[in-house]
Amino acid sequence: MKLFFAIMHFIRKSLFFMWFVIFLFSPFGQDSLSSRNSLLSPSGKVFNNLIFNKLIADQNTVVIDLAMEKFRIQNGLKGVAMAVVKDEKLVYAKGYGFSDEESKTPATANNLFRLASVSKLITAVAIMKLVENSKISLDSRVFGKQGILNDDKFLELKDKRLEKITVRNLLNHSGGWTQHYGDLAFLPKTVSKGVGDPLPVKIDSYIKFVTTHKVHFEPGTNSVYSNLGYLILGKVIEKISGMDYDNYVKVAVLEPAGILDMQLGGSFLSDALPGEVTYYQPEDGKPVESFDGSGRMVSKIYGGNDIHLLGSAGGWLASPIDLMKLIVVIDNEPLVKDILSTESIKEMTNVDPMGLDPLGWRGTNTKGEWWRTGTLPGTSALVKRQPNGISWVILSNTSNYKGPHLAKEMDKVMSHILLKVNQWPDYNLFSFLVN
Repeated sequence: MKLFFAIMHFIRKSLFFMWFVIFLFSPFGQDSLSSRNSLLSPSGKVFNNLIFNKLIADQNTVVIDLAMEKFRIQNGLKGVAMAVVKDEKLVYAKGYGFSDEESKTPATANNLFRLASVSKLITAVAIMKLVENSKISLDSRVFGKQGILNDDKFLELKDKRLEKITVRNLLNHSGGWTQHYGDLAFLPKTVSKGVGDPLPVKIDSYIKFVTTHKVHFEPGTNSVYSNLGYLILGKVIEKISGMDYDNYVKVAVLEPAGILDMQLGGSFLSDALPGEVTYYQPEDGKPVESFDGSGRMVSKIYGGNDIHLLGSAGGWLASPIDLMKLIVVIDNEPLVKDILSTESIKEMTNVDPMGLDPLGWRGTNTKGEWWRTGTLPGTSALVKRQPNGISWVILSNTSNYKGPHLAKEMDKVMSHILLKVNQWPDYNLFSFLVN
């Protein structure tokens, strides 16, 4: 009986491979491969979602398509893309709607999307690499003469409690800042006025502002969501590594994970990268003043925020496929070698007895679920790792009136899909990525 099943498994795999080769070299396959926008990643790798969809065309495809299209339309989203990993194998990846509605360009699973605060997970992994390499510890102090950021221009400390802030406090949002007066990461004019630096302000202006103002609570005693803390972590990475933040992330995190296309985004439509989606907001979205100090009135999605400045807190771009490649190397599962140690992964995902946030992730629980959300004008994202071997991501190029609560709708639609799909394919679409 075992021999019979082994033979059947070999035949099925052989037929699968033969179909793929036939498709690839058929007129349809060749014509499809000529369309870079829909089939190639920005680095030129072939991982066309059309190929993926053909390979997995069965009853599950219908269930997923119906659920995702309903979700997209009900929430007024121009385009979405998703990917599913089962037992560290990519088993599904597809786009819905449009990456650019005006040109009717279909959304695909290899389009680049703004990740918003999912970027914090990338930054946290980069910090853990520095910790593993004994460059810093999670308890390293950030400010003051004995701190990491001890440049002369950062030593005018308004509040002695700043000297208590550690790398861990920045990672778990316990640095001592609240948003009672707004989210400072999105208030560049306030920072500019506070330190006397011209717009557009840089990260050094933010650090000068922080060191010359008081914190709102005792560091380490409470978690209050802080984009500011992750902006500072980007500077920490630069100071310790001696490299630009994004270059260090690429060398220490992305390249070991086999990811080539993830990169920091730009703020204006003219900054769009090859393969990047067009972003949309509700039609009643009002113009805002550009972040660059030019006085121009711009759409909130293109010029309202300095995406590059947000970098370590919210500036990365990625495809759903590449984001899944990152998750499988930080998930503490045995089939794919992780780029972090088991101890580091547990450090990032432990449920804190004091109720402090996890490191990098938006939330974790004792069931083994880890999730990370991201929201900016024009984009929404949710990535989730589940204890049953399934991880998934949904990215959208549209924001709606639900704001960060759109992630709840993403979770609902995937919960529905996962209930309906009883068995996922046993092949690994990662193996068809051509480097």
